[in-house]
Order: sequence, then C-alpha cells, then structure tokens
Amino acid sequence: MFYGFSPEYMIIMLITVAITGFASMRVRSAYAKFSRINTTNGMSGYETARKILDMNGLYNVQVVSVSGTLSDHYDPSRKVVRLSEDNFHGRSIAAVSVAAHEVGHALQDAQSYAFLNFRTALVPVVSFSTNVSWIFIMLGLFIGMTGLAYLGVILFGAGLLFQVVTLPVEFNASSRALQQLTQYGIVSNSELKGAQNVLSAAALTYVAAALGSLLYFLYLLSSVSRRD
Repeated sequence: MFYGFSPEYMIIMLITVAITGFASMRVRSAYAKFSRINTTNGMSGYETARKILDMNGLYNVQVVSVSGTLSDHYDPSRKVVRLSEDNFHGRSIAAVSVAAHEVGHALQDAQSYAFLNFRTALVPVVSFSTNVSWIFIMLGLFIGMTGLAYLGVILFGAGLLFQVVTLPVEFNASSRALQQLTQYGIVSNSELKGAQNVLSAAALTYVAAALGSLLYFLYLLSSVSRRD
C-alpha cells in the first residue's frame, strides 16, 4: 500500500510525532523556565533587539510587536524584526534570547549570509512544489507512469531541502545572538547558560522538522520505487 495505514507509514508517523513532540516539549519547558527569570541588566526584548541592531548600524530595521506565543520572526523582505508581545515587553532571559536570535537573522541578511539567501530563494519553489507534488505522485501511480511519480517525489524533496538549509541558518543566528548578548552585557556570564538552553531547545524543533521530512521523503521514494 502506498498511502494510508500501511505499517511503514504508521511507523514513520509515530516516529515523526515522537520527535516533534519531544522537541516541542523541550522548547516550551525551557522557554517557560527562563521566562520567569529576569536578567540583571533589566533590558526588554525590544530594547535588546534595538541595541544590537543599532550597534551594528542597522538603523533601518524596525522592531515591532505581534500577537501570538513564540510567533517571533524576521521578515527580510520588509526589514522588520517581529517579536511576540511577551518577548517584546519581557525582561527575562528567554525574552532577550529570542529577540537576539531574530536580530541574528537581520545580521545575516545585512551580511548576505549565503544560507539565508539560498533559503529565501527557495521559498517560492517550495510553495509551488508543495502544492503540486502530491498531484504528480498520485496521478503517476494511478496511471502507471512512475516517472511522473518520481517527479512528484523530487518536488516534495524541495521541501526537505528547505528544512535542511534552515538548520545552518538557525544555528548561525543563535551563535550570533549569544555573541551579541555577551558582547553588549545584555546577559551576565551566569545567565549565559540559560540563554543557551533557550536557543538550543528552539533549534531542536528545526532538527525535528528536518528529520521528519527526511523520513517521509524516504518513505515516498521507497513506495514509488516498489511500483517501478
């Protein structure tokens, strides 16, 4: 069976749910713990982001508040760091760590970091491939054209490539964040481990997503190859 409740499919789904569930639990646990611990410096997430941006000459990058929990992100097209309300106003280790991480992406953008540029270029490709990959896979298998099905798998693989490229982007942004937090005295040496815990837990979610995509890609490839 190609799709549905085949043993292989169920195993992959269980592994993926377990991995992503563990990663989600880790990030929420770390975030909750260090959201309750304020930095001795007392700067808010907004002030942290603004200070790091200004110290690096990125006066044109805005920092705004958005609704949602852990909805923080950097928008390279509009040069805006968007922080969730808790992190925008918060003065905790978690708040300044997340803010610095998102500014790390702004620093990558300003310095034309290769992996960020590559990931940005992949966005329209992934958007298209995600919508049509299943059409090619199912149609190819239905009419017996495995070549068409393989094309669908390749298109699905674009999403996997996006997840893989995301890993160095996120790890590098966290590395930049920790360097900036210590360089400008936003966190003390005793608070640095907490910042590392928050950022490491967040990075784990991207690792989990990449592993899940890889497992499913291999499942699709194996399923199509058995019909060849």
